[in-house]
Amino acid sequence: MDTSAYLKAVVEQTSTFADWVHGRDAAAPVPTCPKWTLADLVDHVGGTQRMVAMLVGEQMTEPGRAFAGYVPGPTDSGQWRAWLNDGAAEARRAFASVAEDTPVWEPAGGAAGVPFWSRRLFSEACVHRADAAAALGMRYELAPQLAVPAIEDWLTTLTSRGYWKNRPDFADAMRGDGQALHFHATDAPGEWVARREPDMVVLERTHTKADVVVRGPAVELLLVISRRRPLDAAPALEVQGDRALLDHWIEHMDWVAG
Repeated sequence: MDTSAYLKAVVEQTSTFADWVHGRDAAAPVPTCPKWTLADLVDHVGGTQRMVAMLVGEQMTEPGRAFAGYVPGPTDSGQWRAWLNDGAAEARRAFASVAEDTPVWEPAGGAAGVPFWSRRLFSEACVHRADAAAALGMRYELAPQLAVPAIEDWLTTLTSRGYWKNRPDFADAMRGDGQALHFHATDAPGEWVARREPDMVVLERTHTKADVVVRGPAVELLLVISRRRPLDAAPALEVQGDRALLDHWIEHMDWVAG
């Protein structure tokens, strides 16, 4: 997927999310993000999209002003649909105004801020729609061709040097001597091998032997590795090998889950 495809999907995913949450109880708990209410979830989704729109649209190479300009969501849930859709549209316009190689700040300090943020907003929209589904008792569906790039974003972000550096608890938990986990989508092209090394987690897109293999529909893989669905509640996934290694991995995949 390229930037325009990611932002098209952001608008579509946000529209569904907005329809689900509109007018609902702002204080409703979000079980997949135990510290959040529905209002917190809405605030995060819409506020992040607006913050990234500012960062990208104004071609910022330093994020301070974008962070300071974070816009909280309305307290009236009857305003949520319009506010969320407006934020997604604003983000789409911001990305349309820049080129793929336009210098924009991103957390790892690289030069590819535009591709990074387009993928991040897409994955955020997909995963947080699953949070809304859990909070409201809605059925969650996501096409395999969208679930695969969402998995790619999740795994790429959590195995990045920046994440390792900024989350010492994660780094301590993930240090290893070559233990490998293989995630394999069966309904769309997508395979990843995460290898735990002493100083980083190496992510490869390949088919190879691993200590534990998880195979199944891409959407189930996404929900399980993002901690939006317990492994035992995903019977379509097949696990072969060291289940304890997989459990340890999932236990520490806690980014944006709390």
